[in-house]
Amino acid sequence: QVQLVESGGGLVHAGGSLRLSCAASGSIFSIHVMGWYRQAPLKQRELVAVISDGTTNYGDSVKGRFTISRDNAKNTVYLQMNSLKPEDTAVYYCNAAGLDYGLEQYDYWGQGTQVTVSS
Repeated sequence: QVQLVESGGGLVHAGGSLRLSCAASGSIFSIHVMGWYRQAPLKQRELVAVISDGTTNYGDSVKGRFTISRDNAKNTVYLQMNSLKPEDTAVYYCNAAGLDYGLEQYDYWGQGTQVTVSS
């Protein structure tokens, strides 16, 4: 089992910043990719940003405003969100995929953290 614990969500005014964190723990042999996705009410879950072996990929709507980073020693991924807009309001979910100690593939999601941007 792998556990993902997210933190850092909250309420912010448009133009403000927030930093999300997600720490992975448990039966982790390796983590191949970590990332953030979000889901707004009545919308499908969408990619925000992922990072794998130092390579990053961003959703079009957040490019230039959000930055994903990872601390491999802490099995933690961060999402720095700047210039936030009301349309960034959503539940943000952390995702991690890799191999557990049994060398079995895993793909886990965090419980989600609410980000609300007021206009």
